[in-house]
Amino acid sequence: MNPCTFFSINVHFTKFLRKNAPTFQGFFVLLHDMKEKKTTITFIINPISGTSSKEDFPQIVGQLIDRDRFDVEIVFTEYAGHAAEIAKERAQQGRDVVVAVGGDGTVNEVARSLTHTDTALGIIPCGSGNGLARHLRLPLDVKKALAIINDCHIEAFDYGVINDLPFFCTCGMGFDAFISLKFAEAGKRGPITYVENVLKEGLKYKPETYTVEDETGTMRHKAFLIACANASQYGNNAYIAPGATMKDGKMDVIIMEPFNALDAPQIAADLFMKTLGNNSKIKTFRANHIRIKRKQPGAIHFDGDPVMTDCDIDVHIEHLGIRIITDAKAAEDSAQPNPVLNAFSDLFNNINNVREDIGKQGRRIQVINKLMLRRLSKL
Repeated sequence: MNPCTFFSINVHFTKFLRKNAPTFQGFFVLLHDMKEKKTTITFIINPISGTSSKEDFPQIVGQLIDRDRFDVEIVFTEYAGHAAEIAKERAQQGRDVVVAVGGDGTVNEVARSLTHTDTALGIIPCGSGNGLARHLRLPLDVKKALAIINDCHIEAFDYGVINDLPFFCTCGMGFDAFISLKFAEAGKRGPITYVENVLKEGLKYKPETYTVEDETGTMRHKAFLIACANASQYGNNAYIAPGATMKDGKMDVIIMEPFNALDAPQIAADLFMKTLGNNSKIKTFRANHIRIKRKQPGAIHFDGDPVMTDCDIDVHIEHLGIRIITDAKAAEDSAQPNPVLNAFSDLFNNINNVREDIGKQGRRIQVINKLMLRRLSKL
């Protein structure tokens, strides 16, 4: 370009800027702010959740988080309930993201402080069950989970409320609440502890009678447990509601009828094979709001945390009330059963049917034998 031409353009541009100075100054300030502003993110770490140490986590974050995009804060919890306090404070401060680093209890604490706010929940699953992370198909590997945080893809999801206590996966009463109490008392975590408690306590537990009211009417059920599922599983890939989704404004209500020792293996298999809905002992329906009445106070649980409550229980869904960082490439866990697992499930069912038939025939033969003995004794 000719220097004179360049000079002429420069003079004209300078005059234009002076004439429109207020507008352009605001524009350039906005551009500067957009360039400088980072997404504010707080990691809340529960140092005692799960089985692995969290001491190295700050260093891993320092290595893997995108510092060009994120203004990072890391906080360790010091007592039960501390995560909820920190998350509530950060949401009030307008932090963009709060990440729960821990198990389902830590996730629940953080999440319940972020409902109906502009602050999104992130999850680094480090617990024993990781129910919400598994449902959302978030990686259980810390480095891969941090990669999802770096992508920062945010979606809105439903959450549930039982007697004013928010839950994000499941809540319930009956046997699963009873087991939650035993699990909390056990002092150790993991699927082995859970199975031990189920086997030790399961056959001792007495079913209760519940009155359940929803939008369609009132029903009475004698039940081993009643579970309300916002997400598909308890954790550890135990699917209490294989078809549940966190975006439909409804919960899956699962009523498990009383069963005997012969039924237990099939129910356990169905939980992990994603085929519980096919079991004859299971009744399910969907609702936005239910009220449950039982004869006496007892335990309920919300995301596995037990609490004692009275006879009246209220459960409802808050539609799209929580924002969560998810994997943009992965959908919610649709929990479609594997054909091979279905075959095993059918085999278990057939075995149980044969056992039941044998049992019925055996009882029938015993009755006939008794009648014949009575008649013979009269001769």
